[in-house]
Amino acid sequence: MPGKVILGAQWGDEGKGKFIDIFAAQADLVVRSQGGNNAGHTVVVDGVKYKLQLIPSGILYPECTNVIGPGVVVDPRNILKEIDTLAEQGVSADKLFIDARCHCILPWHLELDALSEKARGGDDIGTTKKGIGPTYMDKSERIGVRMHDFVGERFESAMREACERKNKVIVGVYGGEPIDIEAVLAEYRTYADRLRKYVTDTSIMTWNAVKEGKFVLFEGAQGTLLDLDMGTYPYVTSSHPVAGGCCIGSGVGPTAITDVMGIFKSYTTRVGKGPFPTELFDETGDYIRNAGGEFGTVTGRPRRTGWFDAVIARYTIRVNGLTEMVINKIDPLRGLDKLKVCVAYDYKGERITEFPANFADLADCTPIYEEFEGFDEDITNCRSFDELPKSVQNYIRELERICGCKVTMLGVGPARDQVMNI
Repeated sequence: MPGKVILGAQWGDEGKGKFIDIFAAQADLVVRSQGGNNAGHTVVVDGVKYKLQLIPSGILYPECTNVIGPGVVVDPRNILKEIDTLAEQGVSADKLFIDARCHCILPWHLELDALSEKARGGDDIGTTKKGIGPTYMDKSERIGVRMHDFVGERFESAMREACERKNKVIVGVYGGEPIDIEAVLAEYRTYADRLRKYVTDTSIMTWNAVKEGKFVLFEGAQGTLLDLDMGTYPYVTSSHPVAGGCCIGSGVGPTAITDVMGIFKSYTTRVGKGPFPTELFDETGDYIRNAGGEFGTVTGRPRRTGWFDAVIARYTIRVNGLTEMVINKIDPLRGLDKLKVCVAYDYKGERITEFPANFADLADCTPIYEEFEGFDEDITNCRSFDELPKSVQNYIRELERICGCKVTMLGVGPARDQVMNI
């Protein structure tokens, strides 16, 4: 059985949740390896809506083991809230495990996240303000509180030491109010007591599952272009949502992975600041945004919308080693006379086909398009490739040609069953 990675191949919001859920239903083990509760998706099973942020999608399937790997940062209060919400919906967390090496998101991280963004003024990154970045900073500085400290005998000493250090920054650098450590200890001790039973060495569990030939699903969060190294820096996250991050953040080597599936929309969206070569500022952009429901799940803010960017696609295929593509949300393109695909950029008069390493150069890149016939037919009830209009079939085959990667699945609507294999 494979070790399969499913990840976002654009700037996130590609609709990964639906496809992760499809494969999670078949998996023996589902592993989250990067990020924190800044990611998430909604899964609908038998008409019931489940909102997941940190807990892997396999939690909805009683026989599946769910792992939060060592590369993940965990907010104790948040994950317990998520566990309790699922329990209210009849979903047990008995087969949930958190790696002892996970770093804890604590109140000072939330405060520093907000203060740092405020200090940037108009040059803010646009973080979720959930403490993700400051926690990864502590991890890199080797001063963070790991889960084994949090649930172990060093709870109080580790928390006091960390709070004292961070209060110096909160007060001395940002002029903020110091964190009350006594209040934090009283509150968070109860969280530690509840989380203790979930904490173990998950890398052993994951490795044993691989050795035994079980189906291990590595559940990606966010998108490739938000990767700290390979994304459009500085408008990125603080972790590694690329395929390589799955190995580092789960504690198993690359030989554990046999398949890497990248999820793309049939167009491109982005949230927040940063360059976006194919962004549309016209009626077509509004049309795609409205047809695709491209508004933030929590904030309701409209997402930036543009044509499919094959320069980006080839880049994400390369840096992730994708073995297959999924093209999701084709149905919102219905009613457009022409479908455009960016095949190259014009950079200061030069045609370039590779995504630039200096992402600031994207501001000077003008997309070069190929055009394809649009479609008017309702495709949401199609369940096989042959049922699709010829223009849609052609669009998919052209994406394969331009990107150089096989398309294996299509999403033709929001429901779990509105997919097809090719």
